[in-house]
Amino acid sequence: MVRDPFAEDDTPELETVLDALDDEDCRSIVSVLDEPMTASRISEESGVPLSTTYRKLELLTESSLLYEGVEVRSDGQHASRYAIDFEEVVIALDEERAFAVDISHRARSPDQRLENLWSEVRKET
Repeated sequence: MVRDPFAEDDTPELETVLDALDDEDCRSIVSVLDEPMTASRISEESGVPLSTTYRKLELLTESSLLYEGVEVRSDGQHASRYAIDFEEVVIALDEERAFAVDISHRARSPDQRLENLWSEVRKET
């Protein structure tokens, strides 16, 4: 699930982020992502079964902890690639004394911005 790069407020729910951080498989996936990878490669590197990997990647993407881009292939069979999308996750009390989450995202490279644009084009077709 590709996050909408043009969304006004894409801050995830606190519970979603905590669920991802508390999940051992999610932590295993994040630990192997030293470069953008496809789901199958993430599964191989982390030792998490592929069917589980897809579910965990969705949770991590919804949590704004991973970035989902598109690997454009010459044969037309494009694949999603995932990369870490945060520098820091902060959980704090807001003005109403409720817990809030703030995620500091990494700067997007020109390639990632192009992937976002390509993802939007694919949605429209």
